[in-house]
Amino acid sequence: MPRGLNNWKFIDVKRFLSDYNFSLNHVEGSHYFYRGTINKIIHQVCIPFHGKKSIHPKTMKSIILQSGIDQSEWLNN
Repeated sequence: MPRGLNNWKFIDVKRFLSDYNFSLNHVEGSHYFYRGTINKIIHQVCIPFHGKKSIHPKTMKSIILQSGIDQSEWLNN
């Protein structure tokens, strides 16, 4: 269960982005690229997939910035 920026797994990020209508654009190796529109701006987010391992908090900050979704929305999830 995600707490703040800790313990987010690939599946958690994927579900969160799908709630904001992001969809899979393409895959390059172990990196999945999702594309969606926030505030009429198209955003592409790169999510690393490493099984059930948690995503590093610094990587989560990058994902949040790429998504264009306010950080408070991510932390309140």
